[in-house]
Amino acid sequence: MIRFFLGLIASVLAASSTYAQTQVPFALDWKFEGPSAAYFAAIDNGHFAEAGLEVEISPGKGSLDAIPKIATGAFPIGFADINSLVKFLDANPGAPVTAVMMIYDKPPFAVVGRASRGIEGPSSLEGKILGAPPPDGAWAQFPAFASANGLDMSKITVEPVGFPTREPMLAEGNVDAITGFSFSSYLNLVRLGVPEDDIVVLLMADHGLSLYGNAIIVNTDYAKDNADVVTGFLGAVAKGWRDVIADPAAGAEMIAKRNPAIDVELETRRLQLAIDANVVTDYTREKGIGGINADRFAASLEQIGETYEFNTPPDASLYFTDAYLPDASTLTLE
Repeated sequence: MIRFFLGLIASVLAASSTYAQTQVPFALDWKFEGPSAAYFAAIDNGHFAEAGLEVEISPGKGSLDAIPKIATGAFPIGFADINSLVKFLDANPGAPVTAVMMIYDKPPFAVVGRASRGIEGPSSLEGKILGAPPPDGAWAQFPAFASANGLDMSKITVEPVGFPTREPMLAEGNVDAITGFSFSSYLNLVRLGVPEDDIVVLLMADHGLSLYGNAIIVNTDYAKDNADVVTGFLGAVAKGWRDVIADPAAGAEMIAKRNPAIDVELETRRLQLAIDANVVTDYTREKGIGGINADRFAASLEQIGETYEFNTPPDASLYFTDAYLPDASTLTLE
């Protein structure tokens, strides 16, 4: 009888614990590939559960894709390009969406070309054909990149392409260069058989752009009503990134559980490229992941304004807040 009641109590406690888990749908920017491993690590290694969260991750269709999903309340939390968020909020004043955690301290926006097609540096793009998917975050920053490097846009033929055909068109020589995320386009070309010494990556951050990259964004109405949920989510994400930085191969295996078609070795390398170039920087080594430098962000808004006409003067407080970040010890990457 005692064992029966102890078992009953244990069952009730287990059921209560399961019931207490807050369900949080999370909208990614892209497919389940190496750089998304940190969010799955937060699931598989129990970080979300420890925060009382049950998180379901949905793939996206580009780095702009999550913004309207969050603004409309279809998802409470997502992952998107902060520069596109700035423009979205200018075009949709009062929309309930803002960034709360910077992930790509150094953005992966890039122009990727082939040396055999005459691509060497920014100036070599003039007279060439550039393939660019309209919803692509890197394409959204290309006008600022062109301005920073004194490029004449009238001398560049821009060919709208789809995400699935972008790298194949470059591999087949139908375009000379493409816009994309550095770690994705580079390895997609390698997978298509393009020799690595023929691939030229022009990282926009190395050629005049002071912009930030992708960040965790939230529906502000949801965040106000669920501040602890948001903070718990961000803390779990930081721990997930710490896990995959320590063991990228394990992170790629977590992706393979959800996307068995991937090449684990390739996605391990893609994740490592994102870690080295975009996540672990001098700033995040010192300050931890998640925050931004106010002066740099102000400079990035000025840079956006060089090629984008704001309807109202930009207000940095509308686009990012650190109010939901957990304590600094949780955000450290080591």
